[in-house]
Parts: sequence; structure tokens; C-alpha cells
Amino acid sequence: MIFDSLADVLAEKYGFERSEITMESGLRELGLDSLDVIDILVELEEQIGKEIELEQKVETVGELVQYIEKKCQEDE
Repeated sequence: MIFDSLADVLAEKYGFERSEITMESGLRELGLDSLDVIDILVELEEQIGKEIELEQKVETVGELVQYIEKKCQEDE
């Protein structure tokens, strides 16, 4: 679910083809910087209804998905 939401945001906001976004995709390889990641998190917060603070460095889409899933579980 989080991956699909993240892939949708990346496709809509940054013009990526959904098929080119995988769990292994590097954020830098996609041309994203830390400000882009924060912007993505804000979009996802609105979609999932939870506040997500990024407290560690993430380098891939998969790491970001895992981080968000972990944060959501901690809040339950």
C-alpha cells in the first residue's frame, strides 16, 4: 500500500513512469534530493492521515517505504 502511494506521488509529481519505479530505485538516481523527499512525505501524510518525520537517511524507494511502514506501526 505505501509503495503504491509513493509510486503514485512520484509519477504524478515528478513525471516518472510508474513502471520505472521499483523498491530498488535509488532516490538520487531518480534525481531526488532531501527536499524532494520531504515534499513526498508531506503528500503521503495527507494520503495516509499520519505525520511522518524523517529521522534517518534513506537511499532507495524501498528504504523509504520500510521507514514509513515502521513509523505507521509505531503510531498504532
